[in-house]
Amino acid sequence: MKFKLCHVIVFLLIFVHASKAQFVKKHGQLSVQGTQLVDKNNNPIVLRGLSFGWHSLWPRFYNEKAVNWLKKDFNCNIVRAAMGVELGDLSYINNPQFSKEKIEAVIKGAIKSDVYVIIDWHSHNINLKEAKEFFAEMSKKYAKYPNIIYEVFNEPDYETWWEVKNYAEEVITVIRENDPNNIILVGCPHWDQDIDLPAEDPITGYTNIMYTMHFYAATHGKELRDRTDAAIKSGLPVFVSESAGMEASGDGPLNYQAWQDYIDWMEAKKISWITWSVSDKDETCSILKKTAGSEGKWKDEDLKESGIKVREYLRKYNKSE
Repeated sequence: MKFKLCHVIVFLLIFVHASKAQFVKKHGQLSVQGTQLVDKNNNPIVLRGLSFGWHSLWPRFYNEKAVNWLKKDFNCNIVRAAMGVELGDLSYINNPQFSKEKIEAVIKGAIKSDVYVIIDWHSHNINLKEAKEFFAEMSKKYAKYPNIIYEVFNEPDYETWWEVKNYAEEVITVIRENDPNNIILVGCPHWDQDIDLPAEDPITGYTNIMYTMHFYAATHGKELRDRTDAAIKSGLPVFVSESAGMEASGDGPLNYQAWQDYIDWMEAKKISWITWSVSDKDETCSILKKTAGSEGKWKDEDLKESGIKVREYLRKYNKSE
């Protein structure tokens, strides 16, 4: 009896580990139904994970082993590869080949680790020609993988919604020529705060489009949640592709209560969320200290306060999925 019971326990442990290890295999092709992100079985799904920092500033973390560690230790079911379009000597504008290699290392790591991945055009400005070329290439290469999500404009700052919408429609057209199904994320003006603008005038003629809202809990309060609630109520699908618990500058102390308020709200609404960022800059929102190795295996002493907290959140909320 004891022998059999032991075998049952071992089998259950292996089964739980295997199901956790095969997240994309389990949930497959994502789509949007109404305002909700759903999986291949049309069940609501919430993606929770971490964004890498700008590839052009912290390229050392852009590798398959770091992705695997984020899945294994942080329990991420999604990662975000933030390609710095203009910032730094290694930006896409200055070095497109290097940039693509870094982004693709994360994409391949996500596919290998069986998690979802956001290909993030990380810019505050419109670079239409470059964006179309980049997303044409990425969508040709990766259309067959259900892991892929495209984020075509990270955070417009002073562009109008009319400008962002026209830009996004051109990039979406390029992606959809190669990839008819995978989710596309579109930013909105004022650093992804003015979510009411696309709600009033959404992109039409395409499916599986979602709109991004970003928050930093110590700066952005209930009014942003209320604005987002109104957008969702009007029929706009929303995805929080960048967020954290400190001020919008990325610095200052963590506001634990304000962050928890946002987490509770997103969980209640079944909104997917990504936290910023996997980097070692001397700021609150960079989750790693300089001691952190490039390929994961980070000990607690390699993590900053925000890293400890986001790992706690991800382990808790991704536990059962």
